[in-house]
Amino acid sequence: MIRTTIVASFVMGGALFGQSAAPVPAAPAAPAGQPPVAAAHSRYQPNRFSRRAELNYGLVWGVDSLSVKWTESGEIIRFSYRVLEPEKAAVLNDKKAEPSLIDPQAGVKLVIPEMEKVGKLRQSSTPIAGKQYWMAFSNSGRRVRPGDRVDIVIGSFHANGLVVQ
Repeated sequence: MIRTTIVASFVMGGALFGQSAAPVPAAPAAPAGQPPVAAAHSRYQPNRFSRRAELNYGLVWGVDSLSVKWTESGEIIRFSYRVLEPEKAAVLNDKKAEPSLIDPQAGVKLVIPEMEKVGKLRQSSTPIAGKQYWMAFSNSGRRVRPGDRVDIVIGSFHANGLVVQ
C-alpha cells in the first residue's frame, strides 16, 4: 500500500511538472536529396591529402607533416612542414622564391606580408633535418576559411589540395 502511494506520487509529480514517461519523438527526417542534419556536424576531419601524395612530398621534396592552419582569428594562414632531407627541401626556404597560397573556391591568392622591422613572415634559413619550418600568409578579409582546400606554391614546389584546419 505504501509502495503504491509512493509510485503514484512520482507519476503525479512528474505530470504536474510537465515531465512525461512517453518517449521523445525523433527529429524530423531530412527532405529527399538533402543530407541529415547530424551529418553536417561530423567530428571527423577530411583527409588532408592521399598517402601517395605524402610519400611524394617526402621522396621528391624532402618534407612531410604539411599543414595549413587558420590562426589569429583568421587574419593569418600558417603553412608548416618538417624537413626530412635538407638538400631537397632547400627550394622551400629559398629567399628568392615568392611563396603564395591559392584558394580556388574563394578566388584569392595570398602572399606573405613584409613587416617593417621584422621582414617577411617566413623562415628562410638553411634547412636542417628534423626541424619544423613555417610561413604566414596574410588573410585580410578572411576569405580563406577552415575546411577550404588550398594550394601552396613556392618556386617549383606545389602542394595541392591541402585542407585548412
